[in-house]
Parts: sequence; C-alpha cells; structure tokens
Amino acid sequence: MPQVTARTQIVRVLIAASLLLGSVYPLIEPQLAPVPGVVLKGLCIGLLALVALLWARSTDGWLLAGVMAAGTAGDVLLGMPGRFEVGAAAFGVGHILAITLYLRNRRRPLDALTLAIVAALLVAGVALPRMLVAGNTGLAVYALLLTGMTAAAFASRFDRRVPLGALMFLVSDALIAVRLQHPGSGPALGLAVWWLYYFGQFLIFWFVAGAIRSGPAR
Repeated sequence: MPQVTARTQIVRVLIAASLLLGSVYPLIEPQLAPVPGVVLKGLCIGLLALVALLWARSTDGWLLAGVMAAGTAGDVLLGMPGRFEVGAAAFGVGHILAITLYLRNRRRPLDALTLAIVAALLVAGVALPRMLVAGNTGLAVYALLLTGMTAAAFASRFDRRVPLGALMFLVSDALIAVRLQHPGSGPALGLAVWWLYYFGQFLIFWFVAGAIRSGPAR
C-alpha cells in the first residue's frame, strides 16, 4: 500500500472538518454568539480554500483557490452587520474567477442542449433583475455574474456535478431573495439556503480539484 504522508492526512482532516461544519452550521448557528458564529461560518468554505491552496500547482489550481477564498470572504462579510453589499461584491469576484476557470476549460464543441442551457441562464440573468427589482444596478450586475458563472460551468469540461453545484449555488441565492421579500419565512428556508450553497460549493471544489490534479497543468 502507498504510504500516507502527513500532508495527505492534514488535507483529509481539513476536508472532513469542512464537511462536518458545513453540515451542522445552520443547526447550531442560532445558539452561537455573533463572533463565534461568523468564524464558524467562514471556516466551512475557508477550510476548502486552504486545501485548494495546498493543492495549487497551476493557474487553474490558483483560480480554484481564489474562488473558494472569495466565497469565504463573502460568507464572513455577510455575517457582519451592514456588510451585505461588500459581501455580495466578494462573491461577485469569486464568480469572475470561476468564469475564468471554466472558460479556460470549456468543452469544444458544445452540444445543442448545453447551448440552450447557457442561453437560458444568460437571458435569465439579464431579464429577471429588471422584472423583480427594476433600477437596482448592483443586483443586476450580480445576477449576471451568478448566471454567467453557472452557464460557464455547464460549458466546461468538468464533471457534470460541477454545473450541478453551480446551479445549487444559484438556487440558494434565489432563495435568499425570496427570504428578503418574506422575512417571516420559517427556518426550513434558511436551512435550504445554506445547504444548497455549501454542498454546491463542495461539489465545485471536489470535482474541479480532482480534474486539475489528474490532468496536465494549465
């Protein structure tokens, strides 16, 4: 059997810790004080960012680490009072990095179904903010980045669970918009928002990292 190195053991512990924290965070968050709550929230994706950083050996690897780091920053900032716009901007940076990563690894040629999905996502990204919250330029830009990131994931060469993760991220953000419009919504909506987001991010991390580590450096 190949020897398991200390580095590999550390990586396994970090990933397992991320999965554990990401699973239980929304269940214990109401009982946490504000500062520990923000720290714990940041660790969920932050541990994946650290693993991506440890694994990074190419431009694609650094881009993946940047995507996870931007998500970590967004999580922490959104958990702080009055930092909603800055947190959304951090996620926007992550979407730009993800779009760059996916387009560097796009499939050629794209089949008709993928082209239709990409077109539908981009149209939705342009049209929906105008229909739902007209005049909010920041939201319009963010929606286009989010749907653009999801469309680019569908157009990429990565395992199909990567675009599934991107779609889960998109649905999570859509549910946040629903929750903002209906503040009295029950706890089930909050659980769905977090678990769709976290496990969507985990799918992106795991399957993009696997493809990068098993393929030629890019």
